Amino acid sequence: MSAAVIGVSLFSHLGGIGLVGPDEPRYAWIARAMAETGDWVTPRLYGKPWFEKPVLYYWAAGAGFLAHLPPEWAARLPSALAALAAAVAIGWLAWKYYGSDARGARDCIWLAPLVFSTSVAAIGFARAATPDMLFSSSLTLVMASAATALRHAGVLRGPAEAHNARRRDLWALVLFGAFLGLSVLAKGPAAVLLTGGAVGLWAMATKQWRAAWRLAHPMAIAAFCIVALPWYIVCARHNADFLRIFIFEHNVERYLTPVFHHRQPFWFFGPIVLLALLPWTALLWPAAREGGRLWRTKSWRDSPGLFLACWAVFPILFFSFSQSKLPSYILPAIPPLTLLCSVGASRAASESRALSAGLGAGVGVAWIALGVTGVVFARNIPWVNFNHVYTPGLVAFWCGLAILLSVLVAVAVAVAAFYRRARLAFVLSGVCVAVALGAGAKRVFPTLDAFYSARPHAKLLRSDRRPDRIFTYRLDRSWNYGLAFYFHRMLPEWSLADSDPALVLTTPEALREIPVPDRLRSPLEENYVGIIYAPVPGRPR
Repeated sequence: MSAAVIGVSLFSHLGGIGLVGPDEPRYAWIARAMAETGDWVTPRLYGKPWFEKPVLYYWAAGAGFLAHLPPEWAARLPSALAALAAAVAIGWLAWKYYGSDARGARDCIWLAPLVFSTSVAAIGFARAATPDMLFSSSLTLVMASAATALRHAGVLRGPAEAHNARRRDLWALVLFGAFLGLSVLAKGPAAVLLTGGAVGLWAMATKQWRAAWRLAHPMAIAAFCIVALPWYIVCARHNADFLRIFIFEHNVERYLTPVFHHRQPFWFFGPIVLLALLPWTALLWPAAREGGRLWRTKSWRDSPGLFLACWAVFPILFFSFSQSKLPSYILPAIPPLTLLCSVGASRAASESRALSAGLGAGVGVAWIALGVTGVVFARNIPWVNFNHVYTPGLVAFWCGLAILLSVLVAVAVAVAAFYRRARLAFVLSGVCVAVALGAGAKRVFPTLDAFYSARPHAKLLRSDRRPDRIFTYRLDRSWNYGLAFYFHRMLPEWSLADSDPALVLTTPEALREIPVPDRLRSPLEENYVGIIYAPVPGRPR
């Protein structure tokens, strides 16, 4: 059952919505261009080098375009596969460290992948045509390899292997270096900083500097260089300004200055973490409770929980000091947090009915919060698409049904937990996530597609009799990038001085600036992008 829920949560309806925002169509364009031109070295946007991100995502998505997958599947499948890899990695860590646990934590072997895969963060970024999930998954594999190497050094002691904890396995160090190289290909030198910072924080807390330095084994360094350096070297040889633009502008300046206009307060990532873990946010409480127990018993130094906590905390701290903040920056912290939450929840649910009931109630409250948030979000959507217009009464019915179902799910989860059926409560919550995702994809995705994506507009206009006379006018960059991807070319900006008949895509606000008779204005203008025939009344198409 858990495997089915994970599969649905990460892979279902990857193409339900067209590419959205400025990032998805831009990254997808670059990947498609690599597949079409055969140039797998230099990322190019509209024919010009584009060095915002390294090449791993473009390679992965480009393979999908070569395989002739639908554009949305080609662009998003790498993120979904990466999320699955992260789920498997944290499940493996749970088995390695808690598989023979005598205090009720064995359930975290299946619970941790379930919690991660059904969290808002994983569901959202598994469907994002961006490098973020690839980066987070690569770092998860890096830290899993580091934990294995430290365990073999006798530092992170599992309950079953204390007698041979000093056994050295070079393969763990080789994998550590290789996965670190992969993460550098995914998003750049931040991978080394996050890995070194998390391991350094753990070493500082435990005074295990010698074990930490063991990760810099020559075999690990060699594996890192073999994986990461060839593309950087070749790309730098082909493009003289690559290192300056990528390293300085898109890494150093992005962190130290607000040049990219993503400035947020220091505490920004606190609420983001709480939202990212929904509907499992309440499980942070047993995770904190487990940390308090380790502190009181003074067993935290040898606990794998401390390593997981350092892994989770450092990215949040590091990016909290950045002058540029986006929710995706702390995605690497979500896998270890879900594992910590699962360990704490498994132990708490096995201890007493009161603790189990408290967990169920907390997850239930999260479900009600999700239902209310969904209704509030739905009120801001113009419920219309190219095939159907929803009446206000029908929208009110679906919103009321969403609230009712979220309450029923909350009650069912709470009751199951109260009767100490914690496994049933957790699985039920995960199944409901998958069901809600499927139902939402059928009813909501078509409207969101028309409202947020350029895909339906491009499909509608692609067969126009005069494709050379299709323009945009004062659209934001999300629509310009999206239309360019789906038209397979950049649409030129229309000018008020152009007196020839044309098809112009614009916003309702900009439409008011254009002197066009009402009979030529599209009714779509009140909902998303205005489509007009412009601008000569006496010469309609």
